[in-house]
Amino acid sequence: MTKGILYGVSVGPGDPGLMTFRAVETIRLVPVVAAPRTRDGAMVALDIARGAVDLAGKEILPLDFAMSPDPDVRARLHETAADLLQTRLDAGKSVAMLNLGDVSVYASFRYVANLLTARGYDIAMIPGVTSFSAAAARLGVSLTDMRKPLYVIPDGGSMDETLLDHAAGFVFMKSAGNLSSLLELLDRRGLLADASVVQNCGMATERVFASAAGADIAPEYFTVVLLKKEETE
Repeated sequence: MTKGILYGVSVGPGDPGLMTFRAVETIRLVPVVAAPRTRDGAMVALDIARGAVDLAGKEILPLDFAMSPDPDVRARLHETAADLLQTRLDAGKSVAMLNLGDVSVYASFRYVANLLTARGYDIAMIPGVTSFSAAAARLGVSLTDMRKPLYVIPDGGSMDETLLDHAAGFVFMKSAGNLSSLLELLDRRGLLADASVVQNCGMATERVFASAAGADIAPEYFTVVLLKKEETE
């Protein structure tokens, strides 16, 4: 029997309207849709996909991951997810594994895909809109200028502060856990007024702060902080 293909499908940051035509078509054609599940049972990526694709008749396969600092815990969950996916692939069923934002940017898919690639399975990736691209569009700003670098930094509260010496665009992703530390750092460097924050971009609970200065910003898991630092005299 021919093995199924594992598709890493990007569903964008929250608005189903930002899903690509290829993502929609891929989900429509496969019999199994896999998606991350949180501890409380929520499946955000699946909810986004449901806004663009009829999932009736498809097997929905929840995958459990963790943001644990322990690499062994994360590795065990990746192995478990790979094992669950392998049973479907061995049955000749192709699977769409849904990922928020773009599948190539800080996605759990990569770890699972590496395991299955090593086991001899075919993998395909369907690109999509990143959270920071959507946040910039929501704010009506550009991320950076011609010939200027763009730094994409996870967990902004623990960043190398010297990066802020450069004239560049900055994207701070997955900043919820260290949001207060990041904002304090930007304030100390005199950059808080130039920083923008978008939370839950494209979702019903979206919050937009064109400037972080003086704003009451509570931590949210889906938080993106944007900063465009210009050259100074």
